[in-house]
Amino acid sequence: MTDLSQERLERLFQEFKNQSILVVGDVMLDGYLWGNVSRISPEAPVPVVDIDSESHRFGGAANVCYNVHSLGANVIPVGVIGDDNEGQILKRLFEEKGFGGQGLIVDASRPTTVKTRVIANSQQVVRTDREVRTPIAITVHDRIMAYVMSQLDTVSAIILEDYNKGLLTPALIQSLIAAAKERDIPVLVDPKFDHFFEYRGVTLFKPNRKEAADKMGERIDTLAQVADVGQRLLSRLEADSVLITLGEEGMALIEPGKPMATIPTMARKVHDVSGAGDTVIATMAVVLSAGGTLPEAAVIANHAAGQVVAEVGIIPVEPVALLNTLLDEAAV
Repeated sequence: MTDLSQERLERLFQEFKNQSILVVGDVMLDGYLWGNVSRISPEAPVPVVDIDSESHRFGGAANVCYNVHSLGANVIPVGVIGDDNEGQILKRLFEEKGFGGQGLIVDASRPTTVKTRVIANSQQVVRTDREVRTPIAITVHDRIMAYVMSQLDTVSAIILEDYNKGLLTPALIQSLIAAAKERDIPVLVDPKFDHFFEYRGVTLFKPNRKEAADKMGERIDTLAQVADVGQRLLSRLEADSVLITLGEEGMALIEPGKPMATIPTMARKVHDVSGAGDTVIATMAVVLSAGGTLPEAAVIANHAAGQVVAEVGIIPVEPVALLNTLLDEAAV
């Protein structure tokens, strides 16, 4: 799809550290309870898990922030947490990684979104979710916009990461896109079902195949169908580009006036697809901010996704390994 020379790759990666990415979205805390099962409960036919340890990781938009940070760019996280212990844990995780939590707005009316997985004998037994999906109040909207506006002078790109947890309301989406347009800041969107068509006029719109099919009300089985849906999304959203992720079939990049470009998956082995979409949107934003073209960003993001799905669990992209893989391919 595009040729990336060693010189071009090294120049792009060198520029990552000079970029500042604002990530606005549904931050979550992923909790893990680790233990073992040796008996069945006498109260119900369910296993009794003896918990040995507990750990926490970034989830949702927080994982996008982690990927941006891991690539070497500065990240400015913006989201909502509850006035609770889980919110404090999430802020502490942010601070431990060095990107702070000043943009995490505390809303005492809702809990921090937490996904807790119980892992017994190396297998997930159950997942519990603690969340509120109602839209944020106008007062929270105003606090978010005030913080965003205070940061925009240093921002090179904005990611809107929507998990339908109530943060990205139509009003906030429109306010954020308008503010970015006034300053010519690229906006990249990872959408979900509820507000799919609210993201008009963005730089990159990145649904996966299922999300696009569900909202368009039709099957998307062939590349011809992908191209058709992509062109209609471009027109309806007045977007600069649409990137549809296709799982094991890779990705498809659709731009106005150009034939659809397909990028085959780079995953040599797949252990866990969790977080791959977060890696793609984070990498796209950083590469575009560093001066990369859309096709170049898509190729690099595809390799980044192939890196993370080869590992078990949600992990961030590792830039040195990513660059080496790309350089190896460029040398062939």
